[in-house]
Amino acid sequence: MKTEAFSELFPLFKGANPETLGGLLSNAVKHEYPPGRAVLMEDSWGNAIYFVVSGWVKVRRLSNDRAVSMAILGQGAFFGEMAILDESPRSNDVLALSPVRLISVTAQRFIQTLFKDPQLHHRMLQLMVRRLRETNIRSQLGNRQPAVKLANILVELGENYGQKSAEGRDIFNIPYQDLADITGITLDETSKIMKTLDSKNWIKIDPSHQTIHLINLKHLMNLASK
Repeated sequence: MKTEAFSELFPLFKGANPETLGGLLSNAVKHEYPPGRAVLMEDSWGNAIYFVVSGWVKVRRLSNDRAVSMAILGQGAFFGEMAILDESPRSNDVLALSPVRLISVTAQRFIQTLFKDPQLHHRMLQLMVRRLRETNIRSQLGNRQPAVKLANILVELGENYGQKSAEGRDIFNIPYQDLADITGITLDETSKIMKTLDSKNWIKIDPSHQTIHLINLKHLMNLASK
């Protein structure tokens, strides 16, 4: 992938030095995974950072005998950076929700690149703070209604990874159990709320194309702010 296309796709590299970025990509490895395939196993964290070129993945926490979804990531996202920076073991894995194309860069190469480009280092900190802020917002929604919590997640996914279309913004048709895990509500509540949003024509679920059309983001954002 050319440096211009890479910096356009990934906000992390916006304004990064082209020469530094070229050096990073010269050692990158391309990966492709089908839906349901483990992209990153528990014992692989810390070896590399991964960039989502296309498709959707979920980050899961392995607890006892159950894997609980913690985050959904789409095109333009990256993962694995925390394990690189703090060098601690992880109890998470990453699973492909759809056909996925990734680019990975070794931990050593990525750290070297951060030191070479102060602006890239700053952008990295900005995006990590943004993730922490989104996590804090979710934790502050503890006493809110389930519909408010779910609307927050849909808006977040639409703004971060949604693709513009004639229907509004399109995101992957994320399994309800994953939405329930991330939102912190029950599967039954998730199913009922999604059906209600569909009936109101705020969203349109298209199983044949594995897509959720976020038709009325304004109403979803208003619900999320309650």
